[in-house]
Formats: sequence, structure tokens, C-alpha cells
Amino acid sequence: MTHLISKAEKAKMQNPFIQFFKFVWLNIKIIGIVGHGHGGTRK
Repeated sequence: MTHLISKAEKAKMQNPFIQFFKFVWLNIKIIGIVGHGHGGTRK
């Protein structure tokens, strides 16, 4: 089970589209957290 998961994770990590998507998703989450944390005044 863990071997299959690690293989899938390797494939995901090597996929540039998924890497880009994860990067954008993280940025959206960070922007949302920062926006809420600072009342949305600072960008």
C-alpha cells in the first residue's frame, strides 16, 4: 500500500502541471489568510 502511494506521490511531484496547481493553490490560501488576518487592507 505504502509503495503504491509513494509511486503515485513521485508521479505527482514530477508532473509540472500538478506542481504549478499546488503552487497557485498555496498562494490563494496564503493570500486569503493574510487578507483575513490584516482585515483585507494590506495586499
